[in-house]
Amino acid sequence: MTADENTRAFDEGIVTDFAERMSYGSYLALDELLALQRPVSVPEHHDELLFIIQHQTSELWLKLMLHELRSARDNLRDDDLGTALKRIARVKHIQETLTQQWSVLATLTPTEYAEFRGFLANSSGFQSHQYRAIEFILGNKNERMLAVFDADPAARAVLAALLAEPTLYDEFLRYLARAGFAIPATVLERDVSRAWVLQPELVPVFRSIYEAAGEHWRVYEACEELVDLEDNFQFWRFRHLRTVQRTIGMKAGTGGSTGAGFLERALSLTFFPELFAVRTEIGA
Repeated sequence: MTADENTRAFDEGIVTDFAERMSYGSYLALDELLALQRPVSVPEHHDELLFIIQHQTSELWLKLMLHELRSARDNLRDDDLGTALKRIARVKHIQETLTQQWSVLATLTPTEYAEFRGFLANSSGFQSHQYRAIEFILGNKNERMLAVFDADPAARAVLAALLAEPTLYDEFLRYLARAGFAIPATVLERDVSRAWVLQPELVPVFRSIYEAAGEHWRVYEACEELVDLEDNFQFWRFRHLRTVQRTIGMKAGTGGSTGAGFLERALSLTFFPELFAVRTEIGA
């Protein structure tokens, strides 16, 4: 085989002159994007680029995830359950991608990470305002977290707004109430700035949905989509924990947390506790 035979020919219509046309690179602002990976280790450590790209790409996925969750919440508010479920389905795929990404970072050995970890100073994933925003919109609200972002007014404003707004679950329950389900007034009128906690009076409502799934199919489907959402979030948390344990063991986090211990405690947090509690009641 000659070199010409092993070279793909250009189609005649392929555009090659981008002097006055939008190109792939200009549309995606690749010059700016690819210049944002700036290692701080001295001398520059080979593996720091992996560490930066892992976290930057995660932030891009978190941005899209928050975009979709906001839209799903608005769809529920507008009684558009179908579009809300479409948005949540996309979020689930984003979650799977984020979870799988941990396997790339897990190739970073403890020895390799130790060679540049000190240069990170107090920067930590704990300070990701987008991650906190997603926790807020799903129900794990914590007003104390705002103080972490006092030096970043824009990020703090995002979290302060979400703290005061209904969560995805709040809007789902309001949707159920408008659809004729007996959602207690205390739930509908709750202080949405507080973290969600188990509301036992909701369990019979969900039991009635699950035990008559054929009659309430779309709502039943929505319940299961929310369960998937929480499961996926917990898988991500667990994979994060295991990657941290694999890389730094039980050392404290760079941002001042207890590291693996802090992440392990997060596994006890829940977004939609009634959708799990109802499973004990069904068929009992």
